[in-house]
Parts: sequence; structure tokens; C-alpha cells
Amino acid sequence: HCHLKYHSQTLRTVLHFAPKLKVSGPKYSPKCRIGVAIGDQILDLSVIKSLFRGPVISKHQDVFDQPTLNDFMALGYEAWREARRTLQGLLSANESTLRDDVSLRSRAFVHQSTAIMHLPADIGDYTDFYSSKDHATNVGIMFRGKENALMPNWLRLPVGYHGRASSVVVSGTPIRRPSGQMRPDQTKPPVFGPSKQLDIELEMAFFVGGGNQLGEPIPIKKAHEHIFGMVLMNDWSARDIQAWEYVPLGPFLGKNFGTTISPWVIPMEALLPFAEPNSIQDPEPLPYLQHPDAFTFNINLFVSLKGQDMVEAATISKSNFKYMYWTMKQQLAHHTVNGCNVRPGDLLASGTISGPDPESFGSMLELSWRGSKNIDLGGGETRTFLKDGDEVTITGYCQGDGYRVGFGTCMGTILPALQQ
Repeated sequence: HCHLKYHSQTLRTVLHFAPKLKVSGPKYSPKCRIGVAIGDQILDLSVIKSLFRGPVISKHQDVFDQPTLNDFMALGYEAWREARRTLQGLLSANESTLRDDVSLRSRAFVHQSTAIMHLPADIGDYTDFYSSKDHATNVGIMFRGKENALMPNWLRLPVGYHGRASSVVVSGTPIRRPSGQMRPDQTKPPVFGPSKQLDIELEMAFFVGGGNQLGEPIPIKKAHEHIFGMVLMNDWSARDIQAWEYVPLGPFLGKNFGTTISPWVIPMEALLPFAEPNSIQDPEPLPYLQHPDAFTFNINLFVSLKGQDMVEAATISKSNFKYMYWTMKQQLAHHTVNGCNVRPGDLLASGTISGPDPESFGSMLELSWRGSKNIDLGGGETRTFLKDGDEVTITGYCQGDGYRVGFGTCMGTILPALQQ
């Protein structure tokens, strides 16, 4: 098997950068490589690195020889744009460099079906926000009642916490049911055992490109220059462990056992045609969080679940990234306003994405309303929370005029808890 690194959607037609490969035969290579998806093919950028002759990347062509995207992301905003323009030129109908060189094409292109995907970056730090108003309201109603659904700070700043980067895994990696302390009966002491309320969280996340120096905030007017691109995310959650542990410092073992992301990173420039007006924010945020330009995006999102005994997967959620209350620019500006330094490859997640209607809820906690009703999967199958063997897949796309920008898949299957 060959390991190939690829990452993200670059052209309006069908261009992605990402990581994948499982090749046998003449194209076998054990090396992770960076590439771009073009239809059902992958363009290996290490093969064509000498064709990047722009003023920035011509001096740094070796970034495409690296096993992850970190070095390329570190080059910054102008380098990303330059790479995109170069690729668009090389893949245009009237450009002969790749089109007419049979030998180069045979070395540079790999079929996606022969590739194994890997994490697109070395993730140094991972931050999870809580930026969907509908989700925060639903959870608040369940746990605190309608009158106290949103905490006083929620409408004033993008609430977040630092997660565990070591357990962020690529799509397809199985997830082991976690064990921990729970207190199902509030009149009795806590118990230890496998989580009985294992859940999904429909999220998206962005990779930080160019970072900032310690002590120097990223101003919101410059935030777009530090946001490289987006991935799908499932932040698996053990609700019963979380409910007992989260006071007073927030999520811990109920979250850090596994977070799955899609391997394809879609650069922000490919998403700009799908930008929509930001949510109306009332009260008005403080000046350091204000930006007039649209930076939320019309990204259709779907969650499907397939149990071990099911023939077909059932769609349990249809949502959209445009429902987010706080934008990625606001998240990054707030994250660094105290001087916190972020680095290339850091991952910042949206938090669960829920819309206003029940079918758009992004967690089983909401879909089953804390286990009080069944989620119908068809064929007599129902769920409140996940069972062992359940396979959960998140997909997403932006729909253009005659074309679609897809994010690939974010999938994981639940393994039984280890006996302890």
C-alpha cells in the first residue's frame, strides 16, 4: 500500500487538495504526498512542483515534497492564491504542459480509488467552539430550562474550549466506545463503565494557515489571511460522561476519546462564491469582533447512520453551515485577542451545527431530545444514541450553477468498549 497526502477543492470545476492512496504496481510509494483532486483523479504535486514558478512558491517548491500541508499553509495567503492560479492555468483546456506530456501525466495522476487518505496536517492544537445558536439553545433548554437556555456570555463572545489534538483521526478510522464515570441516578454515587449515551456532533472545522506571534492578536480585518480551508468533522461525544464531569471546567473525557475529520481540505477561495450574509447579532458584538463582509457559507450538510443489521444507511440530519451564529473570522479574532499564538495546522471547529427545524439538528442528543423519543431509521430500526457497530457518515457540498464543490466524507464506525 502506498500512502499519499492530498488536500482541498481548488478549481470551480472539480479541483481539491488532500491526502489518499493505496497503490500497488508501478506507482507504489510508501511516502505520504500532497496532491489535488481533479474529478476521480489525484494530481501528485510532488511530481509537478517545478511547474510552480510564481514569485512566492518558486522559492519554496519543496513544500510539495512534504508529507503534510503544514509547510505550504505556513507560506501564507498570497502563496495559497498563487498555487491556486498556477493549478487553474495548468489544468485549463488551452494549456499543453500536462495535457500533451503523456509521460508526465502518467507519473502525476493517480486514480482516487487506488489511494488511502491520511490526516492532511500535523495538528498541533485543536479548539472546539460552541457557535450554533439553535444548538446552544436546545441544549440549554434540556439542562437548564427555557429561561436560562443561553448563558449570559453566549451572545457576547464565541464560547469555546481546547480539545485533544492527539485523538483527531481521519475519516474511516474506527472509534472505540469510551468508558468513564457517570452518574445516571442523582440519588446515588457515580458508577464506572462504558458510555450508554454515545453521540455524534455534526461540525465543520478550519485549518489555520499563517500563524501569529505570541502576544500579537490577529485583527478581524486580517483574519481571512490566516484561514486556510475547511473540513467536515464529527466530534464524537459521550453525553453521560460529559454530564457528570463538565462542571466546573467543561468537556474532558466525554469528548477527547475521538474526533473524526474528512481528509479533503477545501480552501476558502473556492467557497467565496457561496458566502451568505452573516447572522444578525443582537446585542452588537464588541468592535474587535465586528466585520461587515459576508463570511458564512451555504454548505449543505447530511448525517447518515447505518446499523450492523441495516441494508441501507438512513439520513438522520439535513443541516447547513449557514445557520452558524459566530463566524470563523470572529472565532479566530477572539481566540487570539489575548495574545494567544496559533500555528499552521491548528484546527478550529465550529461546534455542533443545528438549524431551526428538528430535521436540521446536528446531534442525537437533540434528535432524540435527551433520549426521550426514538430516532426512526426505517425497517423497524430506531436509536436514541449510538449502538456498537453503527457507522456514521457526514457529507457536505456547495451547489453552484452546473457544478458542485464537495467535501468528501467523514465516516467512523463504533467499536465495543474494552473490558476493564
